[in-house]
Amino acid sequence: MSKQAIGILETKGLISLLEASDAALKSADIHMTGWEKIGSGLVTGFFTGDVAAVKAGLDAAAAAAANLGEVSSVQVIPRPHDDLAKFGTWFG
Repeated sequence: MSKQAIGILETKGLISLLEASDAALKSADIHMTGWEKIGSGLVTGFFTGDVAAVKAGLDAAAAAAANLGEVSSVQVIPRPHDDLAKFGTWFG
């Protein structure tokens, strides 16, 4: 896992996340490992791949989501520690 970057995208609304995920997966060689409903309309998608691909994919995702709704947060973790996998199956 240490060679794969993790990308995290949080949007307000599921439709925004779906549009963003579609754009991310079409624009870069990354994989969507899962999503979580946070509450109050916030949903978070998780992506893995090499660092450059995850950054490019999340840039495209954030732009697509902003066209439909609100992007709350975008984060790329370049080389996550192996213990981070304990937080959820979507990191693996």
